[in-house]
Amino acid sequence: MKNQKWILLFAGLAMIAIAAGLLTALKQHPRLGQPGIRATPIPGSVAMKIELPAGVLDFISTNVPEPAVVLGYLPKDTSYAERLYKSADSEIPIEGTVVLMGTDRTSIHNADYCLRGQGLDPYAKSIATIPIGGPEPYTLPVSEWKVAGTFQQPGGQSEKVSGVYVFWFVADGDETPSHFKMLEKFAMHLLRTSMMQRWAYISYFSECEPGQEDATFERMKKMIAASVPEFQLSPAGKF
Repeated sequence: MKNQKWILLFAGLAMIAIAAGLLTALKQHPRLGQPGIRATPIPGSVAMKIELPAGVLDFISTNVPEPAVVLGYLPKDTSYAERLYKSADSEIPIEGTVVLMGTDRTSIHNADYCLRGQGLDPYAKSIATIPIGGPEPYTLPVSEWKVAGTFQQPGGQSEKVSGVYVFWFVADGDETPSHFKMLEKFAMHLLRTSMMQRWAYISYFSECEPGQEDATFERMKKMIAASVPEFQLSPAGKF
């Protein structure tokens, strides 16, 4: 049994060493896979242009410029898109965001850290599925997190904010709702092919009244199901 543990340890260390070596080589001569979303090159830029749909069902949207924190913090070849969707049946918008990595995997962060850094606590986490229509219908697995936080208002009073955060990761011909699984897939694909998968981190967020999380998720599901075919490749690699 002890020998088996040592063998597994050395095998794991060997894989890490091989992956590290490949990453070092790729930084000098990067081989980057195709994205699993619609993205076009920007002349004179290392990033790509991502277009989220402007209109979805009865939602109208506003483009959100890339925040300064994104421009200053993420790697330069990170591609970013964000839109704010509103509908007549609710004053609460749904925020849609896409972060597409380039040759630096650190473009994509752990959702847990990002949310907590914004003062939101993910207190309930689950995996859900969203049926996606189109010529080749499929079921999209997503992470559905209920979040809450308390924020100090200008007048000094505290306000509790509740919401639903839905996200997943997609690359060319691959997808997962798990950040850990995405990293695993990235490493295994790199070891097999010496090519970096170009992962995109897709997320939707909506605030809601406490107790309305399930109803909010149902509203988000309909909107997501209609918007995804407009910018994300199907598992078969087609729009």
